[in-house]
Amino acid sequence: MPKAFSLVSWNVEHFKRDDARVDRVMAILRGQDPDIFALYEVEGKEVFGALTTAMPGYTFHITEGPQVQEILLGVRSDMSAFFTQKLEFRSGASLMRPGALLTVTVGGRHYTILFLHTASGNDPRGLGLRDDMLVRACEFRATLDRAAGGSGAANYLFLGDLNTMGMRYRHVPARSIAPADELAKLGKEAARAKMRILKKTASHTWWNGGASAIPPSNLDHVVAANHIPFRLFGDSEVDVRGWPALPTPAEQEQWIRDHSDHALLYLEVERM
Repeated sequence: MPKAFSLVSWNVEHFKRDDARVDRVMAILRGQDPDIFALYEVEGKEVFGALTTAMPGYTFHITEGPQVQEILLGVRSDMSAFFTQKLEFRSGASLMRPGALLTVTVGGRHYTILFLHTASGNDPRGLGLRDDMLVRACEFRATLDRAAGGSGAANYLFLGDLNTMGMRYRHVPARSIAPADELAKLGKEAARAKMRILKKTASHTWWNGGASAIPPSNLDHVVAANHIPFRLFGDSEVDVRGWPALPTPAEQEQWIRDHSDHALLYLEVERM
């Protein structure tokens, strides 16, 4: 099926003005040739200026507020797109990142894309904030369906660094929640909204190298309405690119040092 648009989602850890690093990140991003891209953890207005110079042919949008880290979106200039900032995805925490909502029109169809960087932390507060944000993201489908004309009508997906790291309950370890269980709950919430978590070519998308006490983790995801078709990479709908695609731990750790501890997600929505 022909492509409607391609999309990159990438948490570029603590992305602030460092000319050499910005150049490396931009080289990776340009190599994907995405129609739409989202960068998370953008810190500092200088990066915004560098991006607009390095990525001609795109229009840019960025979240704003008291939070340090922002979500920055780039959209090809020839695409019809409308951007809004969704404060309700802060879940009542003023310093949490808001959601970045983008609606694009391709082939006469509207696609609504919600970019999220949810609460981190494996303590009860972190899990609670994150769960609230993800439930809101699933329930938002009903609002979009009503606007689109009925149940199941909205072409909706949400994605980003969803931080599905579970919960460590220090005083009663038996009450801890494994990351896989948190992800399974998200899958059930998505199913209730007639959505699904897309399969990735690699499950682990975050790692801080062999010196880290934390093993590779499954933090970055795409959740989409069941009816939306995607290009397949083998049997997966999302291609994980970056350190997980490299053959040796040494190469993976160098990529992490040069770019980010998060891999990037690449996907293509096909025309319906």
